[in-house]
Amino acid sequence: MSADLLPLSSRSVDLWVVSMADVREESLGCIYNRLLSDEERVRQARFYFEKDRLAYLVTRAALRTVLSRYAPVEPTGWRFVANAYGKPSVADEPWASLISFNLAHTDGCVLLGVTQGRDLGVDVENVVSRNISLDIADRFFSPRESTAMRALAPDRQLNRFFELWTLKESYIKARGMGLSIPLNQFSFGLEEAHSVAVSFDPLLQDAPQRWHFWQFDIGPAHLAAACAQVGSRAPFMCARRLIPCVSEKPLYVGIRRNSANLSELAELITKRR
Repeated sequence: MSADLLPLSSRSVDLWVVSMADVREESLGCIYNRLLSDEERVRQARFYFEKDRLAYLVTRAALRTVLSRYAPVEPTGWRFVANAYGKPSVADEPWASLISFNLAHTDGCVLLGVTQGRDLGVDVENVVSRNISLDIADRFFSPRESTAMRALAPDRQLNRFFELWTLKESYIKARGMGLSIPLNQFSFGLEEAHSVAVSFDPLLQDAPQRWHFWQFDIGPAHLAAACAQVGSRAPFMCARRLIPCVSEKPLYVGIRRNSANLSELAELITKRR
């Protein structure tokens, strides 16, 4: 991998994707283990299943190596802190003020988002292997979302569930408050093709224009979403496929939905080329 640092822009959201199929060699596991802190090794050992231990190892190795692509810090040198709700961030200045990141993983995939000067949340779900009950939507989603989902043809309802779930996860993670935010206090409207609309209960004291959402496919098995604070201008997104300590390359992700208006979307597409 190149030693040249990548620029970190307040206008961009960089997404890094690791396929677990690419990191199963035992030699890579040994390399990744050396990057972890003692505390991380203890946490990894607590996972009962080997696949969960591997997912944790790869996730932490990816985070440490990716952050070192933006700052002159060795992967082993990063320290992290968590807020009251468990959301991690960089501990040490000046990087704590400059770098924002968020992590997600699911069966077969790790997703990491990095940006500067804006709150960020990401989520990814395996829509092939994960079995869920649509009753979850009736219990936890807003009445508007649940009703709209149930109005779809039966073969489209599960897809809509994952669309809503990933968007909701990305938002509560961007807010840094996780499931302490009730999922029925904000609602996504997905009726218009390729767009994302969101509304908030007054109790959340939030506004739709504060956030930019993307929803995208990572191959046929994984659906993901990202939520970024807008700031003075809407951010644009780029993606890379990563094998930590081995390689990185540009990655095309199929964008399903975007909260940009048409002029912003044209600009985003131009910048991704």
